[in-house]
Amino acid sequence: MPALRGLRAVWLRRATVGLTLAAIALGGCGGGEPSGTDPGTAPTGIRFLAEGEDDGFARATRPRSFRFPADHGSHPEHRTEWWYYTGNLGTEDGRHFGFELTFFRLALAPAAPESRSAWATNQAWMAHFAVTDTARGRFVASERFARGALGLAGAEGTPPRVWVEDWHAVFADGERIALRAASGDTSIELELAALKPAVLHGDEGLDAKGPEPGNASYYYSLPRLDARGVLESGGERFEVRGLAWMDREWGTSALSAGVVGWDWFALQLEDGRDLMWYRLREADGGTSPFSGGSLIDANGARTALAADDAQLEPLGYWQSAATGVRYPVRWRLTIPRAELELVVEPVLDGQELALSVRYWEGAVRVTGLAGGREVRGSGYLELAGY
Repeated sequence: MPALRGLRAVWLRRATVGLTLAAIALGGCGGGEPSGTDPGTAPTGIRFLAEGEDDGFARATRPRSFRFPADHGSHPEHRTEWWYYTGNLGTEDGRHFGFELTFFRLALAPAAPESRSAWATNQAWMAHFAVTDTARGRFVASERFARGALGLAGAEGTPPRVWVEDWHAVFADGERIALRAASGDTSIELELAALKPAVLHGDEGLDAKGPEPGNASYYYSLPRLDARGVLESGGERFEVRGLAWMDREWGTSALSAGVVGWDWFALQLEDGRDLMWYRLREADGGTSPFSGGSLIDANGARTALAADDAQLEPLGYWQSAATGVRYPVRWRLTIPRAELELVVEPVLDGQELALSVRYWEGAVRVTGLAGGREVRGSGYLELAGY
């Protein structure tokens, strides 16, 4: 089917996701991997799931004091929240894999329902799991939904365990995380260890998405994690090691009118620097002034990047045979003030998650110049709203 072209239609479709999660949390089955969604009409906007009445939910309106490991846990007073893990892994003989494991929490109401039923809850959960097997040209993705009741999904403890059924992220402390997920003949079992401290984005962790009061989230990352463990692809098991990235965000807001999607980059350069940049795309093709990011040096110090600090130029496209959507998967990303000129290319073009929510997210390679010298790297790219 053709790509979504309606301006606000991209975001209005979030209501479909909310209804799906509501059905699961309040009256449906406990979890599983639903089918039947036409991938060409699946809603987009994965990081901003909910839309509608906000009364009773907390809003991100001012900077706060972050406390770790406590803030790795849930913040149920806010409507939406996610834990995002991506990474590039390799074997000793040169095989490459990418992975994504994400957990999303959506509050259906500010307070828990008044019910004696063990099934009752005001929290719904969704998780996505994907693996890119570069040598085989293979990309697999799956999803799960569950209610936040009966132990089916949740985030508990300090440090927390976050899970949807048997997919989980377990924080051993503030800087070590165990990931596990499996679907069919594909699985990961990884240990992550932070090589840099948490980085707060925006204004000391308060990241505005628009001019409206409270249209913001609390946002931080663990931008460079040593990752090692076991990955299974196509029935083969591999000892792997590489770099991973954790993104954490929570809040009660939606994108402003006229914003139709975003392009998000999380890049780890071989010179020790890390770059997070997202562009909020406006209906006329422009860049929202609330776009931005962070450049993190080898020691973990952050330089804030405003909307006009980066220049993006698409270099190549890929069209999905499954959905008909055309994505700009190759980019030139330039940060003049940092003397960075980077070319970002996917390890595979076809890394579209055509699930209940549709978007492109995949492993990328980075080449280019840093201060006039060659630089390389790897990372992840997310394209939403196309």
